[in-house]
Amino acid sequence: MGTIAVTEFISLDGVVEAPGGEDFKHKSWSFAFDRGEDGDALKTDEALGAAALLIGRRTYESFAGAWPSYEGPLADKYNSMPKYVVSATLTEPAWNNTHVVSGDVVRNVTRLKDEIDGELQIPGSIRLVQELIEHDLVDEIRLMTFPVVLGTGRRLFGETTEKTTWRLADVTTVGEGIPITTFRRADRR
Repeated sequence: MGTIAVTEFISLDGVVEAPGGEDFKHKSWSFAFDRGEDGDALKTDEALGAAALLIGRRTYESFAGAWPSYEGPLADKYNSMPKYVVSATLTEPAWNNTHVVSGDVVRNVTRLKDEIDGELQIPGSIRLVQELIEHDLVDEIRLMTFPVVLGTGRRLFGETTEKTTWRLADVTTVGEGIPITTFRRADRR
């Protein structure tokens, strides 16, 4: 049985929208900070440790538009690993080893979690993450918190119908005082 790990760049006020993207009032806001070689290494090691990516369509389009043109160990990993895209509109993904997850997202992601041995990693994909948190399918949340208040933008945490408890599993500070915190699910319904 696999685990689902969410990994996000987040502002102090909880915004996760477009940390490296262009289509936002504060485009590429995370690039204003140096996460240092240690931060880059931690993010690379995190990605290399994933068994598969689980992403929403927008994140898929961003990744599929960039990663096939890159080279190196991280590009090799992203370009070859299994990728599961949750989408009601994508039918023929062009990026290598990509599979579309449609229909009942909760049922299909639960099945993937049962079938995949290792970590299903979710970078970005705000709506997908919120739905999986709502249905208690996320096992770990990793946040790289940038010292900025954006004041606007899509936030990671929305309202949920139930309370869940998490425990701090790790905290590391990288670059210009950027904490990376890892939280693991502490109890299950």
